[in-house]
Amino acid sequence: MGKSGDQRTRMTKQFIRNAFMDLLSRKPIQSISIRELCGIAGINRGTFYTHYKDIYDLLEQIEKEMTREIEKALEPLLSEENKELTPLKITTEIFRCLKENADLCTVTLGDYGDKTFAVRLLSLGREKCVEAYSRFFALATPKEIEYFYAFASAGCIGLLEEWLREGMVTEAEEIAAMAEDMMMYGVGCLKKG
Repeated sequence: MGKSGDQRTRMTKQFIRNAFMDLLSRKPIQSISIRELCGIAGINRGTFYTHYKDIYDLLEQIEKEMTREIEKALEPLLSEENKELTPLKITTEIFRCLKENADLCTVTLGDYGDKTFAVRLLSLGREKCVEAYSRFFALATPKEIEYFYAFASAGCIGLLEEWLREGMVTEAEEIAAMAEDMMMYGVGCLKKG
């Protein structure tokens, strides 16, 4: 398959994803038919089955792609060679990745979202961030780091929900800076002069 075939495949998958996210934001996955999805995406059922086994395979592939993107965003930040590691850099990369996958974030956090996927993402974040925070906060105990991660991740989910509600118009860097200020200074971050 040539360059134009690859481009066509990417576009078709994007049409399918857009239609799927639209439907999933309105109803549970069990209520979504391939016929309905294909009608919204403007494709035939054969085209859908060229790429996916069923609706659940589609969701799984979308979630795997986002997981790979988050892992890729985190990898350079967590390397031993990166001496300029800061929580802000970690958080900025995570929020950038979330913005690139805003449709999936909206659906995952919505009424019909895949809550197990959100838990898997937090688990991925826990492993990577606990490692990074352990190096950054060298005097903290492992238990303190775990509690810090639990607190910070719950707060970041709240920030993400608010950011999605506003249409993600605020830049990822600004959201990450707010997250870092809140994590590092608590309510004192609101007293800036």
